[in-house]
Amino acid sequence: MNITRENIDTLNAVVKVDITKADYRDKVEKILSDYRKTANIPGFRKGHVPMGMVKKQYGKAVLVDEVNKLLQDALNKYLTEEKLDVLGNPLPKAQDDLNWDAENFSFEFELGLSPEFEVKLKGKKAITHYHIVADDTMIENQIKNIQKQYGKLISKSEVAEGDEITGVFANDEKEINNSTTITLDKFKGKATAKKFIGAKVGDVITLKTKGMFADDHDLMNVLKVSHEDAHGLNIEVTFTISEINTRELADLDQDLFDKLFGKGNVTSVTELKQKIKEDSEKQFVQQSDQKLLNDVTEYLVESTKFDLPSAFLQKWLQTAGEETMDEAQAKEEYEKSEKSMRYQLIEGKIITDNKLQIDFDELKAYAQEMIKGQMAQFGQLNPSEKELDDVSARILSNKDEVKRLSEQLTSQKLLAFYKENANLKTKELSYDKFVKEVYGS
Repeated sequence: MNITRENIDTLNAVVKVDITKADYRDKVEKILSDYRKTANIPGFRKGHVPMGMVKKQYGKAVLVDEVNKLLQDALNKYLTEEKLDVLGNPLPKAQDDLNWDAENFSFEFELGLSPEFEVKLKGKKAITHYHIVADDTMIENQIKNIQKQYGKLISKSEVAEGDEITGVFANDEKEINNSTTITLDKFKGKATAKKFIGAKVGDVITLKTKGMFADDHDLMNVLKVSHEDAHGLNIEVTFTISEINTRELADLDQDLFDKLFGKGNVTSVTELKQKIKEDSEKQFVQQSDQKLLNDVTEYLVESTKFDLPSAFLQKWLQTAGEETMDEAQAKEEYEKSEKSMRYQLIEGKIITDNKLQIDFDELKAYAQEMIKGQMAQFGQLNPSEKELDDVSARILSNKDEVKRLSEQLTSQKLLAFYKENANLKTKELSYDKFVKEVYGS
């Protein structure tokens, strides 16, 4: 067997594999000999079928199968030994004139080669790393919500601002009949809310669904209609009031503190505010980190310039998925996924160059920390080492779970690396201002 490579350019190459009869003869003859021993052909005793007949019946199929196996093994070994970093998979060049009756064969494969490039993490323009804080307004609103949640419901005869109104939304034509509880602040317009002020139990209020809420998804919940029906729904519904309640706020006392955080862990309103601030800001870290990861990814893709073997990759995409694509479909798919391909290459280089690879011990430790957290939610605070080993062993025997955990841990390691090495500037702001600045709403 002989394997040669012709480099078309820095991103494309053709590998030629020459296979001679000596490479496959012994294997093919052994398989045919085994077939002869077990072949069940009418007119012949088992094991006494003439070899010529066995070859005629099975020879070509065995030859094709063994040559293809030999070809794939040789190609994989060659790519490994030559340390070729290929994109996609080698693509066999079409051979319409391949003669399986010949003794020697030649096959050619197109390769898409990974480009060489440098990653510069520190750009001239600093990337914003948001530090989201819980401001006084947010903390006060949280306390009010807690007081409402743990407060007492008091029945009322007339609707006023801030009341909770229970009733039934109905529309015969659309077969809507759903009991729900609403508050007036949920409505988009003041005119809708005003219809309820002063209303009593048993009153029927007619409302238009169009513009009732700022978000049509709220209609799904209060009317119990499908996602499709809720969007743009423009009908009249009735709301029959069955119950009116106001909520008396719970006292900010030790009994409430103990319900929220356990006995004696919080003993004053000052400590309550501090606890709410700490818990809220822990949750904000995840959003801040995800924003940073997205921004660094965007920066790396835009600033790290290199070419890809686009023609090869489009050709590879035509047969890479479960369903084949034509040229136009493959081109469209390539254009949609090009940025992702670029980042995968950049990320891989960062991981390799900075030794950020994950080993099994790290993955096991990460899985066990996750297990501890889940067990703690169910009150099991001190699991034994054997319990952790048993549960983590089950999780790590599942390929999908290993992939998911590996991706999470890799993101954590990359995030820590970016925080330490990228050109970042910290910006402190409240959660509301963060949402407005980042998402524009």
